[in-house]
Amino acid sequence: MEEKFKPTFYVTTPIYYVNDVPHIGHAYTTIIADALARYQRLSGKKVYFLTGTDEHGQKIEKAAAEKGLKPKELADRVVVRFKELWQKLNISYDYFIRTTEEFHERGVQKIFQQLLAKGDIYKGTYQGWYCVSEENFLPEDVPLEAEGYKICPDCGRKALLLEEESYFFRLSAYQQPLLDFYAAHPRFVRPQSRMNEVVSFVRQGLKDLSITRTSVRWGIPVPGDPKHTIYVWFDALHNYVTGAGYGWNQELFQTFWPADVHLIGKDILRFHAIFWPAFLMAAGLPLPETVFGHGWWLKDETKMSKSRGNVLDPYLILEKVGADALRYFLLREVPIGLDGSFSHEGFVQRVNSDLANDLGNLVQRTLTMAFNYFGGQVPRPGEETGSDRELARSFFETRDRVFSLYDDYALSRALEEIWVFLNVTNKYLADNEPWKLAKKPESRERLARIIYQALCAIRGSSYLLYPVMPETAEKIWTLLGESCQPGEVLKSSLDFYGLAPGARLHQPRALFPRIDLAEFIGEMEKPWARAETAPKTEEKMEYISYEEFKKMDLRVAKVLAAERVPGTSKLLKLQIDLGSEKRQIIAGVAETYSPEELVGKEFIVIANLQPAVIRGIESQGMLLAAEVEGKAIIPFFDRELPPGTKVK
Repeated sequence: MEEKFKPTFYVTTPIYYVNDVPHIGHAYTTIIADALARYQRLSGKKVYFLTGTDEHGQKIEKAAAEKGLKPKELADRVVVRFKELWQKLNISYDYFIRTTEEFHERGVQKIFQQLLAKGDIYKGTYQGWYCVSEENFLPEDVPLEAEGYKICPDCGRKALLLEEESYFFRLSAYQQPLLDFYAAHPRFVRPQSRMNEVVSFVRQGLKDLSITRTSVRWGIPVPGDPKHTIYVWFDALHNYVTGAGYGWNQELFQTFWPADVHLIGKDILRFHAIFWPAFLMAAGLPLPETVFGHGWWLKDETKMSKSRGNVLDPYLILEKVGADALRYFLLREVPIGLDGSFSHEGFVQRVNSDLANDLGNLVQRTLTMAFNYFGGQVPRPGEETGSDRELARSFFETRDRVFSLYDDYALSRALEEIWVFLNVTNKYLADNEPWKLAKKPESRERLARIIYQALCAIRGSSYLLYPVMPETAEKIWTLLGESCQPGEVLKSSLDFYGLAPGARLHQPRALFPRIDLAEFIGEMEKPWARAETAPKTEEKMEYISYEEFKKMDLRVAKVLAAERVPGTSKLLKLQIDLGSEKRQIIAGVAETYSPEELVGKEFIVIANLQPAVIRGIESQGMLLAAEVEGKAIIPFFDRELPPGTKVK
């Protein structure tokens, strides 16, 4: 039975944390989503493509405090970087959601209240090992280290043992409903290996989920109980409904919800394939069709992450080769569900072989022949022969396979099929040798047919490439003198013989110049090395006025007492004397100074900085220090000064 046509398509990326700048991993997920969105628009569907940023939680609170910023100020800075990168990558999102937006907060609170009234949320006490970096409690089967603490299996950092009052979601009540749903919807989690992981985890038993914190202030307050902040995953996951209109645009929500596909990294599969559908079941909302857990991009066989210092900056690659080369490589190199290992050699090989040779040379030499032999016009073709019909037949078969693979989210295989057809076209030219026929006046009609066929093949291929390589497709269509662009032609109307004889062509130019490997590696690795040793030098200096500087109240502070913050390697809790008052500050200097070294010392603090909560401890100021190779060096005074003395 033929599947009924669905007139809408809703695709999402995860919302990205704002405690870091965007890297290749973020770009990969978003490029996948963009390719799917572009293809579905070609299918005649009304598309909604949502991406955005996750701006709440202890991780953001901590990162902001380390930079001397308010969490919202940090978010505002990083959001600009994501939006700039998406523009450079030609990401055609429909809405960019931020979890600090008022409509999102209202929506989350509304659902929280609904589940609380229903009894699916209740108050209790929670104790467990909590990873600040991953913002998640560790599974109970993580072993205790000999020193008496646990290590997060995801990031390798020490976890904190926390006990606090908490609201819980009755996840245990949804164990069987989830298993029943998985059985009835076998493609809910893709690829199949991920579904097997999810089902196995749920069958082992689900425990109720702590979904609020009293130790974190940066987040959405629990309605009616503001000392509790809604846990970041309950907050963040609901962006998929609030971003689609829940609670503020009912028409939009009814049009697009449920989502067709949530694209996520495999490391957040449990949250999206277990917690999220359970939340939706409890709220009485339809579940998304698919959660697709893609693989990681690795460098030196290790997942890229800022904490490991091995992230790749997409801006560097974009400056060298442009967006489409990066989009093509990421989507062609590996199937979406598998891990890929990024190497400069592999990237350059793809660009030079696939893009410069197979595609670029085909376009350039075909157009060059059209200019040399037919004055830069699409020739009027002569009689069709068997090889011509075979080329057309090959295109139609390729077109249907590519569309089917795009529908199945198999982007790598779709690109493989397109390249098979490009090679068929190159072979067609080699077999028919138009450069020889051009020397025979009696073969002019045959020559016209061959060039026309090749131009049609290029046009059709560019259309198939459009979802992945939109800029390249548009360049090709411009060269062919087309009056519209690939994104304006529905796939149902794509015909091989769509070029009008007599149409004016444009002078050919190289689409993808070849890259010198040694030069490319040199340009990529030097900035990378700088990023590892001195990341702050990448940021442009932001000037402030003298009036802005005068707003800072800089004072001499004397350390009265110092101790380490439990569970951390960098933080010290300092009791300081500011002359007129005593204060407590948290400082990331423990790798350079022992608590004993600092007692009695004097240094400069910003006294009028808004207090921040760091690791559950309030910090009422910030000391000034230089950073050398990642370690803090404090400028002490060379003589004793009265505490509280103003520094100008």
